[in-house]
Amino acid sequence: MQAPLAAIVTAQQVRDLDRRAIEVFGIPGHELMTRAGHATLNALRARWPAARSLCVLCGPGNNGGDGYVVARVARAQGLRTVVVALADPETLRGDARRVYEEFVAAGGGLERWSPGVLDADVIVDAVFGTGLTRDVGERAAEVLHAVNASHRPVIAVDIPSGLHADTGAILGVAVRADATVTFIARKLGCYLGDGPEVCGHVVFDGLGVPRETYQGMPSAARLLDDSIVADTLPPRPRAAHKGMHGHVLVVGGGPGMPGAARLAGEAALRAGAGLVTVATHPSNLWALAGRPELMCVGVQSARDLEPALERVTVLALGPGLGQGDWARDVYRAAMATNLPRVVDADALNLLALQPVRRDDWVLTPHPGEAARLLGISGADVQRDRLGTAAELQQRYGGTVVLKGAGTIVQGRERSPAICDRGNPGMAVAGMGDVLTGVIAGIAAQCGDLGQAAEAGVYVHAQAGDLAAREGERGMLAGDLLEQVRACVNPPRP
Repeated sequence: MQAPLAAIVTAQQVRDLDRRAIEVFGIPGHELMTRAGHATLNALRARWPAARSLCVLCGPGNNGGDGYVVARVARAQGLRTVVVALADPETLRGDARRVYEEFVAAGGGLERWSPGVLDADVIVDAVFGTGLTRDVGERAAEVLHAVNASHRPVIAVDIPSGLHADTGAILGVAVRADATVTFIARKLGCYLGDGPEVCGHVVFDGLGVPRETYQGMPSAARLLDDSIVADTLPPRPRAAHKGMHGHVLVVGGGPGMPGAARLAGEAALRAGAGLVTVATHPSNLWALAGRPELMCVGVQSARDLEPALERVTVLALGPGLGQGDWARDVYRAAMATNLPRVVDADALNLLALQPVRRDDWVLTPHPGEAARLLGISGADVQRDRLGTAAELQQRYGGTVVLKGAGTIVQGRERSPAICDRGNPGMAVAGMGDVLTGVIAGIAAQCGDLGQAAEAGVYVHAQAGDLAAREGERGMLAGDLLEQVRACVNPPRP
């Protein structure tokens, strides 16, 4: 039985898992190290099948030991392999010393460091692993800078050297890898902070550790995958009708801002809501006429909103709302209801002015909005995204979606979920409005806000990746709408 694919752990947790595998299940540390080296080389050859030469950079600990295994096996497979030790191999201990001696016994040797050694088809970064917690030293920093300047393909062993395994912070300098092969369990740092930027494509290998190794150890976070959509949106019965799939009311679109509310409404439809109504300022009704499937309500004052609130199942509050008198009036009326809701954009800014806590909502702040909700800086948010999401949930209740690279979904009862999908092309206006509509549309169908938040985040990111096939630069929020339909209809076994 293999490791749980979705579990994300701290550095200490993975050390505990290593120890359990060795002491409880009898897998020698040398065997785990050998498996890690083979897994790295297999991933390298799968990604760069034409590679014929490697430069393997080995550090002072077990990460370096993995590198010596890679080098030994690569030589045996006929690859030209240059190995550079960034620490005297005579100082190696335990399994790392043993695999170094096996490398030498197989005819391997070391090269002195110079930037010229990096002239290889692929560079293997086996310098520092999960134990690094302080800034990279001067000599190693020189090497890591040279790796990044070489513009050669790089594969990192377990975690890119210089990346903090728990926070994703760069410790002075970090290798910018094209791929990272991580072992036993996924590391938090690969998905937080600068981790997504420097890890490249993350390949997970459990090294054949029994599933029982993980029993009783809660994960620090979970990685969202296809299963959340399949679990949240099962196949519809043949006798289904629109009334079975919920009615979303989008409340937003202040004077002169119809686009955000329309995007949210269309996204809710594409996510599968049976009915969608957009309540907006009367001056915006013309802009919604292009999507005839949307029902529209012109709201001059809060009184005009009341009839619409009586016949819907889920609110999407905030897209294009504004913060003027009209917005505040409508916001107060929507907040006075007991309907489940998704709260975004200016509704979050109004919430920050008068904080309340409730359990029947999903809050979807970007880092700036999160900072206002907590009274901290945006830099503080980005320094500790996991802690920020937890603090937002504790203070405001419900489910929190902290947007950004590695979006975090933090509920009350489950460990946080992290989404590793999505791309830089999604950093444009309107993307958050689409996300709000998708979550609301899914919530209208499944009736579970927390589950809808997780599924909605995954669907939204996946739709963004599909839209990016034509290029990231120049992508529009509206480009996701056609892709959402495919993402909420996953293939069934």
